[in-house]
Amino acid sequence: MKKKLDFKTPEDIVEVGADRVFTKAEPVPPPAATFTVSARNKPRDLPVFQYLRKNYGNLRINEVDSLFGFVEKSTLYGGRGFTTRELSDKDVSQLNSAGIGIRIPMSNHTVDRKEYRLNLWLLRKYHVPGNSIICTNDDLARWIRADFPDYRLDASVIKNIKTHAKIEAAMELYDSVVLPMPVNEELDFLAEIKDKDKITLFANAGCALTCPSRICYASISKVNKGRGGEFQCSQPLKDRDTHGMVDFPLEPYIELGFHRFKLLRARPNAMTGF
Repeated sequence: MKKKLDFKTPEDIVEVGADRVFTKAEPVPPPAATFTVSARNKPRDLPVFQYLRKNYGNLRINEVDSLFGFVEKSTLYGGRGFTTRELSDKDVSQLNSAGIGIRIPMSNHTVDRKEYRLNLWLLRKYHVPGNSIICTNDDLARWIRADFPDYRLDASVIKNIKTHAKIEAAMELYDSVVLPMPVNEELDFLAEIKDKDKITLFANAGCALTCPSRICYASISKVNKGRGGEFQCSQPLKDRDTHGMVDFPLEPYIELGFHRFKLLRARPNAMTGF
């Protein structure tokens, strides 16, 4: 038989049974920051929540806003060369059911209407509120905005937006702007940004923090188009300081009003993240 134990207020009532105690559930407070985390190189057959526990186990689930990575092959991909799918249909379904979005990196530099139409099937498949498309090409972003209004549009870090004028111009088209890593070190500049809710900052950084040219992105765009060429990197061409993977302390950015962050995975025994 259960008995009731009265505490100070009716809301504090608990029921004591033979083997369980029930208390009133309290709402989980909203997180101070949310993160879009990398699914790059995630094995396709590894369940996505096992992947999150293994690689981002320090985050609470309500702090994970989204995962970015490849779904089916597309010529519109950029940022990294496509080798294999990283987020399966089951992964996407489970994430969306938990209120976590996916961010599809359609950040290729070039696209025309014919190529866009060839990718409509993929855009239709993942067009649900909470999912995002990462764009570098503004024409692609405008077409997606017109045809698929439920997508969140993110201006890729590849656009290298680092002036207040360019940030404000990008916000007319995009829902969020991912700022380049070096901007994290310019707190006075960050403080003057008006719509901080639309900004995504890096929580950690790799080789792009000190890269002087970022020629890799243009070369990857060509590779993902299937037009030949090969990956290029400026490291053999230009001297730079190398720090490996670094973490940014988030408190100063949160105090300024920023709450969206991008979190990379460290490559084992490498100088950058992915």
